[in-house]
Amino acid sequence: MIRAGAAIVDITPTPGLPMSGFAARTLPAEGVHDGLTVRAVVIGETAIVVADVIGIDAAMSARIRKRCALPAENIVVAALHTHGGPVSMAGRLSVAADLTYLERLEDACVAVIDKAASLRRPARITVGQGSDPGVARNRRHPGGPVDTCLPVLRICGEDGAMIAVVTAYACHPVVLGADNRHWTADYPHFVRRALEEAYPGGVALFMTGCVGDANTGHSAHASITLSASQDRTFDTAGQVGRRIAEAALHAEEQPVSDRASARNGTVALGFERRETETAAALEQRWRTEALTAEPAQRALLGYWADWAKTIAPVVPEPIAARVTVLDWGGVPVVALPGEIFAETALSIRAALGRDRPAFVIGFADDNPGYIPPASEFRFGGYEVDEAHRYYGLPMSFAPGSAEALAGCAIGLAIDN
Repeated sequence: MIRAGAAIVDITPTPGLPMSGFAARTLPAEGVHDGLTVRAVVIGETAIVVADVIGIDAAMSARIRKRCALPAENIVVAALHTHGGPVSMAGRLSVAADLTYLERLEDACVAVIDKAASLRRPARITVGQGSDPGVARNRRHPGGPVDTCLPVLRICGEDGAMIAVVTAYACHPVVLGADNRHWTADYPHFVRRALEEAYPGGVALFMTGCVGDANTGHSAHASITLSASQDRTFDTAGQVGRRIAEAALHAEEQPVSDRASARNGTVALGFERRETETAAALEQRWRTEALTAEPAQRALLGYWADWAKTIAPVVPEPIAARVTVLDWGGVPVVALPGEIFAETALSIRAALGRDRPAFVIGFADDNPGYIPPASEFRFGGYEVDEAHRYYGLPMSFAPGSAEALAGCAIGLAIDN
């Protein structure tokens, strides 16, 4: 029988630290709505840890994996990608990180994996597929594709007590807008709370899917405001989270085999410049526009002008992106870096078999920004033309990057 364990460690920052997720939001956190955590599930010698932050960069992820008791190649370090958390990546997303907090985050990820590993006991694992909760919308194209899959893994001890319930869904954790200044895991908090109420004593692990073009219906540019919206509240986040949890709870169970393994690959992601003006011209234009802009837009233009001055002139080397596929009893867990679009997730699902329960997640082992499929470049927009500035990259990822990640993941999954 396979052995499994799960654990939770609190990482809630004190109020007063900068928040990450919105260029328009320049004031620090003023309180806590729900405590932030790192959560780990260990099955056999493999593990996934998910932190309630916007991203964990590749360097920190590598250190976490190296410091753990489990083999480094068997561990996935993922971020929830909440926009209601602290700055968690140095040099990215335009706000300076608190180094003391980064150390705390790294230590907590190591501690929670090792704790989950120490709690391993004989377990029975089942898998199911929840019905589409009908929450996610393509934010770039009305009626465009979204990944509606809701895989559910239930892990029980020999005594029938729940060890963990694992699920994933592809909707940006950005129900709350830039006006929110309270620490929160956004709607996944409500998913986890509902699952843990249904399975007392169990750890709910929620993983964020491929959400680069998916949220509850607003455009990316709709977040460049500090004005409150009646559709972006904690009440709305609660409704969304409970709807997803309800669909997960009704997923039928099928037993899986007693095995767990991991396979890794590396993809070199190149860059391509989208801007046609010189960096100097861009800086001058944006600083001029900022003089008469509204406060939220002024903050964004300021970030972009600083980017044009200091980052845009750099010619970047390709990024070595880690791709991992865990095999949990025959259930693939495909872990990709960055903000991946629905088209890429669906291409992976098509290769694996669309009716097969599988987890396809983003923000795993790095979050360098948006990695759009080649088909999206002709449409431009924030995710293609602008977001790399916010992420501190001199250029967008080149067309073909998403397809290379998908190809690597499919190869690893099929080889398993």
